[in-house]
Amino acid sequence: MDMPRDTTAPLSDEALLGLYAKGDPEAARLLTQRLAPRAYSHALRMLADRAEAEDVAQEALLRLWRIAPDWRSGEAQVTTWLYRVVGNLATDRLRARKRRRADPLDDAPEPASDQPAVVLAMIEADRMAALQVALAALPDRQRQAVVLRHIEGLANPEIATIMEVGVEAVESLTARGKRALAALLAGRREELGYEDAQ
Repeated sequence: MDMPRDTTAPLSDEALLGLYAKGDPEAARLLTQRLAPRAYSHALRMLADRAEAEDVAQEALLRLWRIAPDWRSGEAQVTTWLYRVVGNLATDRLRARKRRRADPLDDAPEPASDQPAVVLAMIEADRMAALQVALAALPDRQRQAVVLRHIEGLANPEIATIMEVGVEAVESLTARGKRALAALLAGRREELGYEDAQ
């Protein structure tokens, strides 16, 4: 049974999952479009590794497709289930990383001086403060689009939904916001430690 194409009200995640379980490929496409960015963003925040976050998001969605025929309506929201699975998969990967890194204490190198790390942390803090000041100078809609896209990591279609504008408007707002940020920060490259960057 295929999903009607002229539906004006968006279907819930649960309704789309039910349609997918009955064989509707359009429902799967729409649900993937809706959930994949959330799964990826959550995994990326936990793992700080894009490739691993992509793997985790894909595995979580595959598990969702597998359980679709057995989904029990009303027990949990689809997004809640998905975030939980992403969190569990990411935690498993973090534990595996720690196991791989676990070296005997005698083989561990001597700790390096933490002075460079402190300096780098101070530079990064200055950069973040400058970015915050520059973001505050942007028009509200540009700031919102830039933050959602480049700091929160949301996809343009999700941002469009949040901001209640079209995807093209999001792309325009983001591009204008990035240009304005570059102009606002242009005179501070050396001060912020970017003197070697071209």
